[in-house]
Amino acid sequence: MLSDRSWSRVSSALPDAWLRRVGKLNIPVYRLTRGRLMGRVGRAPVLLLTTTGRRSGEARVAPVVFSRDGDDLIVIGSNAGNARVPAWALNLRAHPPAEVQVRGDRRPVRARVAEGSERERLWRLANGDYAGFEDYEQLTEREIAVFVLEPA
Repeated sequence: MLSDRSWSRVSSALPDAWLRRVGKLNIPVYRLTRGRLMGRVGRAPVLLLTTTGRRSGEARVAPVVFSRDGDDLIVIGSNAGNARVPAWALNLRAHPPAEVQVRGDRRPVRARVAEGSERERLWRLANGDYAGFEDYEQLTEREIAVFVLEPA
């Protein structure tokens, strides 16, 4: 199994278009296997996040590494260190109600952006689960958003 740092080097070296293709492949495999396949990046778990497109109004699904903080799920808008914010993060800011699928369990959530000391604590938590976020932070000048997905 590749280490977090190996995964981050691979993902940050891929062009955006390839990352999107891998994500699109990940979705049906994850759903079909209930996350048994393509349900991890290194040792970090992956969920499927369904957001509402900020311009289209249509459902958009993205596989995203996550951490748990009690009943909340934490997702990081890193986009593998790319300068562009991931589309799912822009969608969550515009439309906070969303849905997650963790393995076979689907449930509604409401997103908010963590700030201040909460952001710092959750950033450390997420980096403990997937150390690649630190690498992504080095690659971009933007502040990477930390989202809290609270049960709806």
